[in-house]
Amino acid sequence: MQIEGLIRELLKEIGEDPDRDGLAATPSRVAKSFATLTSGYHQDIRQIVKDAIFEEKCDDMVILKNIEFYSLCEHHLLPFYGKCHIGYIPKGRIFGVSKLARIVDCFARRLQLQERLTHQIAQTVLDAVQPEGVGVVMEAQHMCMTMRGVEKQESMMVTSAMLGSFRKEQATRYEFLRLIDKG
Repeated sequence: MQIEGLIRELLKEIGEDPDRDGLAATPSRVAKSFATLTSGYHQDIRQIVKDAIFEEKCDDMVILKNIEFYSLCEHHLLPFYGKCHIGYIPKGRIFGVSKLARIVDCFARRLQLQERLTHQIAQTVLDAVQPEGVGVVMEAQHMCMTMRGVEKQESMMVTSAMLGSFRKEQATRYEFLRLIDKG
């Protein structure tokens, strides 16, 4: 596998012996790890949502909160992780609830920026069920901030994407933020 060879070279570059006992299997493990952590590149978001949209006379806010996610920062290839909260107001079409979490995972399992990730999730929900509005809030700790650089251990980045009525109507946005307890 090509990634294994690259990891062996990386180990040599930092002054390690890739053949020593503790590192001999590391290139293979890292390759498998990266395959999982970047699996979103091999998923088609349309396939994820296609069988999970249902006709339903529902026009009240639907929220799925505390969706755990893990991603890799595209600047340092270090993890960032946290929780995602998604809300939308249906106009006759709703998601199967697990699909919202799968949407988050699909985009999170790519090299990312949290700002982009937040918007990709919101736009996908908007495109798929065409609701009155969508709100997505993500809060995450970034290892590039905690392990290196400024080393701020308690820092938490919060991003939001508000589309449709969540952007236009303050009351809708406030209700969503209150219900996810971020108001």
